Amino acid sequence: MTTRTVAEVMTEQVMSVPTTAPVRQAAEVMRDNDIGDVVVVDDGVVRGVLTDRDMVIRVLADNKEPNAVTVGEVYSANVVVAQADTTIDDAVRAMRDRAVRRLPVVDREGRPVGVVSIGDFARSEDPHSALADISDAPPNT
Repeated sequence: MTTRTVAEVMTEQVMSVPTTAPVRQAAEVMRDNDIGDVVVVDDGVVRGVLTDRDMVIRVLADNKEPNAVTVGEVYSANVVVAQADTTIDDAVRAMRDRAVRRLPVVDREGRPVGVVSIGDFARSEDPHSALADISDAPPNT
C-alpha cells in the first residue's frame, strides 16, 4: 500500500500577498478568489497566513484603516506548513495539533507551491461526508 502525500490533494494555485501590502489589498484578493485567507510572503518565502478573522479582529475591531495598515502588522506568523511529500496522516495530525484548517505547502526553500485544507482531505479520503459536500458547495455570495 502506498502512503498518500499532500501533493496528491493540495490546491496548486496559491493566493499570496507580501508583508508590505495594505490589508485592503489582501481583502480584495480574498474577495476576488472567494477564499478566507492568503499566504503571506516576504521575498517569496512563506512568513505566515492572513485570515479574514485576523482582519476583523486586528484591523476593523481596532478601528484601523485597511489602506494604512500593512499585512505585516496583522498576519499570523506562527504558521505550520507542509511539504509536498508530507504524508496526509502527518498533515492532518499537524492541523489537529495546531487547530488550523489550512496548511501552506512549501518547497525546500520555503516558497509556496500549494495549499491543503481539511476540505481537500475530506473530498479525497471521504467523498460522501458532510464536510466533502460542504467543501464542494458553491460560494455563498
